[in-house]
Amino acid sequence: MTGWSRFLPFVIPLIMGSAPATCAHAPQHGFAVVAYYNGHGKGLDAVPAGKLTHIIYSFLHLQGNRLALNGPADSTGIARLVALKEQNPRLKVLLSLGGWGGCAPCPGAFAAEAGREEFARSARELLERFHADGIDIDWEYPAIEGYPGHAFAPGDRHNFTLLLRALRDAFGDRYEISFAAGGFTRCLLTSYEWPEISPLVDAVNVMTYDLVNANSPSTGHLAPLYASAGQQESVANAVHLLDSLGVPRPKIIIGAAFYARIWEEVPDTNNGLFQRGRFFRFLPYRSLGDFLREHGDFRTYLDTAAAAPYSYSARERLFATYDDAASVARKTAYALDLHLGGVMFWELSGDLPGHGLLEAIDSVRSAPR
Repeated sequence: MTGWSRFLPFVIPLIMGSAPATCAHAPQHGFAVVAYYNGHGKGLDAVPAGKLTHIIYSFLHLQGNRLALNGPADSTGIARLVALKEQNPRLKVLLSLGGWGGCAPCPGAFAAEAGREEFARSARELLERFHADGIDIDWEYPAIEGYPGHAFAPGDRHNFTLLLRALRDAFGDRYEISFAAGGFTRCLLTSYEWPEISPLVDAVNVMTYDLVNANSPSTGHLAPLYASAGQQESVANAVHLLDSLGVPRPKIIIGAAFYARIWEEVPDTNNGLFQRGRFFRFLPYRSLGDFLREHGDFRTYLDTAAAAPYSYSARERLFATYDDAASVARKTAYALDLHLGGVMFWELSGDLPGHGLLEAIDSVRSAPR
């Protein structure tokens, strides 16, 4: 734990002790490090492409039934991502559909065979045009409520399976297929037909972040590794559930947060953890250290049961939840120890320009044990 303190913009005064320890593991060359990227080409000159196996351009949208760009910026951004292969020839570049609030037409477009097949053809055309390597579907969420006001219906669940089948039929083995799955229990149990879809995809990017999100009236952990008395939803909870449902471990990619969420009007009880409050703001991780220092009495803590850091300002009644270098390092070790497929994160441009979260992930992945 203390070996990761050099990565932090502030000091964690507690030492992790009660969370289960990870065991030694050999280096795994098939272990994926997957970055979602939403920066429209900004900052890519500084991206350490050698530390990534996949980068996912986020997001494209539906135009009718077809996968479509949002404008010239998408063309530029995708081309610059593909150009990163000059640094890392093994890097895979995927194009993502949807995102939070970005898949409103998905239930209608994918309810009919003709719509699914047209989408699959258009996706292949874009991959060929840009020399990209695959598609990621970020439909939040089939069959259950996601973005407020977006349509959903029980039939979405099977239509999602049929969509993935249409993509695999159109792609063969030439292109990769992944999708972003909600990391909470209701989504994992309700939105997907796991026995049918697992053979169709190369990876499931489990969004084990925003497990306490902006709609929550209470504070909690954004992306805890383990369940605790105050919060069941966690990385381990999602992994154990998927394992019990028969999803192959090498296809499970667990998620980390390269951002923080802040609550205000949080009472000074339990250092603000699991207390009533009002969501205040989102912060990229690169801005978190400055924010905590500017609000001078923030103290940083570690929930050892959940293996999750958080910070609280008693004077300003502000609570912050996030991943840090220590927590993403522990998640990477957890994924290696359980022989999972890898680690992914939202979102690359949120990282520090040096000695950040990606470096912490890479240090664990590449270290001999």
